[in-house]
Amino acid sequence: MRIKDFAIKYQIQPDTLRYYEKEGLLNPIRRENGYRDFDEECEKQIQLITVLKQLGFTIKEIQQLCLIRDNQTISTECKDTTVLLLDQKIMKIEEKIQFYQRALKVVQTIKELASEVKYIENIDDIEKLVLGLFQNDV
Repeated sequence: MRIKDFAIKYQIQPDTLRYYEKEGLLNPIRRENGYRDFDEECEKQIQLITVLKQLGFTIKEIQQLCLIRDNQTISTECKDTTVLLLDQKIMKIEEKIQFYQRALKVVQTIKELASEVKYIENIDDIEKLVLGLFQNDV
């Protein structure tokens, strides 16, 4: 698949795909005419990159994970660094889950108040709920 089609399929700018290639995250096949050909391996890799980015991983962190995946032998230092990175990401994800659980309760409460046509009467309480989310997240 050529870069334009690949970019459309995954809703990613072609320049971003070129950047991922430059950083060693994607390895499209180069045709004789210089065009990139994105194969199934590229599709798996872009899916992995997309998920990891959504989870808050940086490009450098994704490179680190790919390095471990691609190498059969890794140093103890590299393994320890990766485990530490993953522990940090787990903590961040757990924090986000807790935030979204609180946010869900707030939105459900606001919905109940709005559906009972008590929104205006309870605007101060609603604002306190929303501000409470903000203060707990900062």
